[in-house]
Amino acid sequence: MLAPQALSLELALAALNAAGEETRLRLLGLLAETELTVSEAVAILGQSQPRVSRHLRLLVEAGLVERRREGAWAFFRLAQSCVAGEMARNVVAWLDAADPVLEGDRARLAEARRARAENAARYFAAHASEWDAIRSLHVPEAQVEAAIREAVGDKPLHCLLDLGAGTGRMLELFAPLAERAIGVDLSSSMLAVARGRLEGTGRRNVVLRQGDIYALPIERNSCDLVIVHQVLHYLDDPGRALREAARVLSPGGRLVVVDFAPHSEEALRDRHAHRRLGFAAEEIVELLEQAGLDMLLHRDLEPGAQEGAKLTVSLWMARDPRTIADPIPQSRYEVA
Repeated sequence: MLAPQALSLELALAALNAAGEETRLRLLGLLAETELTVSEAVAILGQSQPRVSRHLRLLVEAGLVERRREGAWAFFRLAQSCVAGEMARNVVAWLDAADPVLEGDRARLAEARRARAENAARYFAAHASEWDAIRSLHVPEAQVEAAIREAVGDKPLHCLLDLGAGTGRMLELFAPLAERAIGVDLSSSMLAVARGRLEGTGRRNVVLRQGDIYALPIERNSCDLVIVHQVLHYLDDPGRALREAARVLSPGGRLVVVDFAPHSEEALRDRHAHRRLGFAAEEIVELLEQAGLDMLLHRDLEPGAQEGAKLTVSLWMARDPRTIADPIPQSRYEVA
């Protein structure tokens, strides 16, 4: 990524003026943690919707914050690729984390994020038994699986990791290539479905673990293939999940991401707990590069003439740039 250009005096003053107000400073602190909708910011700050919208608009106009429209929702986050965004991150870093107002904001943000996770968990529990049927409504799953097989190849694997294992289909497909295969999912209901499915295969190299995709119970540098299949659209911070996936890759290891291209099917958000209505190709590429990975492949799979199928599925594959001979860094974040 290119270094951002310097700010002119006029733009610098505009950015500092925008940040120099209590509510807007609090918003910067929140948006440094995660992207938010207006309604979420209203609930956290306890202020009116018009007032919060006005403050967000001023932050966007000053270049400190980005606004992303997605269907009927608008998301706000700190600007990612400009000096004003870097300025916003520095301002947040200077704030005293123990300030009682900021502590209260973070506590309410944590509640909002827990509510998101609980909503997704309720959905998974309610739909675990029909998960494969729901997926098949969007694009032929056989077409998606064939594309993943082609990308992965048939080379033997030391350790395979499936993040958001769901019903265990990715493990069913690719565990035969691996000495060891691990499936991680937050939902015990989904893991129960996966366990039942995999028991029928007779494979003994598969381990299922309940765990958080943001804090994986997996050692650093331990996996030569990680698959993230139809998971990112449920998450409030896809970039964080991809960085965590990159953490567990061994030198030269590959990360495969499968998700929807941008779409306007609001029903998936309303009925099926989708946080995001797909991802633009360049967004995932940028997130993978920010995670320190080299892009290898991007492919779009159109739905074709299948009745009821409206969505395009996209596939990305990236690689850890280190070679086996490179030293493997140690991390204080390793989890056994």
